Amino acid sequence: MACRFSYLEMLLSMSYQMEGYRMTFRNGSYEAKGFDNWMTPIDLLNKIENEFGELFDPCPKDYDYSFDGLEISWPRDKTCFVNPPYSRIKDWVKKCHNEWLKGSEIVLLIPARTDTRYFHNYINDNAQVRFIKGRLKFIHPDGRISKAAPFPSILCIFRRIIE
Repeated sequence: MACRFSYLEMLLSMSYQMEGYRMTFRNGSYEAKGFDNWMTPIDLLNKIENEFGELFDPCPKDYDYSFDGLEISWPRDKTCFVNPPYSRIKDWVKKCHNEWLKGSEIVLLIPARTDTRYFHNYINDNAQVRFIKGRLKFIHPDGRISKAAPFPSILCIFRRIIE
């Protein structure tokens, strides 16, 4: 029986675990866990602002813990842009759906995992899905530009419901 991981992959995984990261092997590559504050690439954020105008971010990059985006009501007069902490992605997707039902317009940036329950329960029949060509290079919490993400990304656009 062949070993699933090579010796090098095992060492890489162990080194990340020692530094406080957890690694997940998904779709043929490793994904580091542990950073929930990766930031959206500036060029993508500028395109979203150009299309939707001034944005409200319930999980901003300079988060000072003065509010919890999952607990507050989101504005109805601005588009909400959400690049959520991926450790709680299901909670954020559900919150986006609920705030959309209350009248908010939302642009959600998440990994393109269309096989998940949260995608089918909250996004599939409710939002416009835009697949992003290539892999995004998120901004590391210390300001460095990362290598390409190990997953494709999508924008899920929950358009304001007009009654």
